[in-house]
Amino acid sequence: MIPVCEPKLGKKELEYVIDCIKTNWISSKGKYITEFEEKFSSYCGAKYGIAASNGTTALHLALASIGLKPGDEVIIPTFTMIATANSVTYTGAKPVLVDSESVTWNIDPAKIEEKITRKTKAIMVMHTYGHPCDMDPILELAEKHNLYVIEDAAEAHGAEYKGKRVGALGDAGCFSFYANKIITTGEGGMIVTNDEKIAEMAKLLRDQAFEPKRFFHQHIGFNYRMTNLQAAIGVAQMELIDKSVETRRRNAKLYNSSLRGVEGITLPPEALWAKNVYWMYTVLVEDSFGMKRDKLMGYLREKGIDTRSAFYPIHVQPVYAKQYKKEKYPVAEELSRKGINLPSGNTLTKDQIKYIVESIISAKEGI
Repeated sequence: MIPVCEPKLGKKELEYVIDCIKTNWISSKGKYITEFEEKFSSYCGAKYGIAASNGTTALHLALASIGLKPGDEVIIPTFTMIATANSVTYTGAKPVLVDSESVTWNIDPAKIEEKITRKTKAIMVMHTYGHPCDMDPILELAEKHNLYVIEDAAEAHGAEYKGKRVGALGDAGCFSFYANKIITTGEGGMIVTNDEKIAEMAKLLRDQAFEPKRFFHQHIGFNYRMTNLQAAIGVAQMELIDKSVETRRRNAKLYNSSLRGVEGITLPPEALWAKNVYWMYTVLVEDSFGMKRDKLMGYLREKGIDTRSAFYPIHVQPVYAKQYKKEKYPVAEELSRKGINLPSGNTLTKDQIKYIVESIISAKEGI
């Protein structure tokens, strides 16, 4: 079975992990934590990096660090992985949903302002499948209404908006290093920011809010620490991050050149101002293809090709549906109905891409 996404590890990862074990620095203290934070934040163009246990905790930590509380509202896209909404819910605040734009599949900047109320404290964008959001109008809105901008960049390591890497475009950016991400620590996450106050609060809250007077706490903190073992893998992965990004883009170029002429397949976007890193190479299976998305997924599985459906929008998720039962978001619903994630990992070969494309074409021809 060709997997949707698998990690690519090398000798350095093993070497650094062994160093942790030999020196007994295996928990949340150690040199690799600091090194990974410094290298990744610098890569993103940010002054500060705060490592966390995973991408979801990084999101929650960022929201807690800006003082989000029950009764507040955070504007998010409905077309997103559920962790985006959950991280807002954890604080007691309410996720307020916005539809996507059909061009980039990201939150539609033109539909944000109508959702802003006196309770709104932040806009959380999500760089969907590795394509950056159109940030300038969002940042302008945030400045106009005195709102924070948080980037859910879990899928977008190395993606660029007008020549600048995502993560440090807003007040804070949050990344995931899960095993299927462009670089991985197995599990893990990080906040990057240029705001010293957010950085200091995030560092405090991720470690049970321990202050210099040990076991004396002024804040409700969390245990969101990354281990030195995970960070050691991250340091090794940082040595290959440029190559990993280019591998994703090379894979996308191969897919694009082969699928461009297939009727009923809409290719993933890349705006003129964007560098898409194609965390997931996602296509839309249009009605004109002649086969429904789910049927195509079943056909590909029979051919030994694993796939994933696109995200289910937040407003149709059973856990949230009652809260948003009167709301409709047609673009997000269409993306969800038609979207399919094809194998996209850094271990994917040219021959495998050729086989996947041939299988898609044979599915269409066999209708």
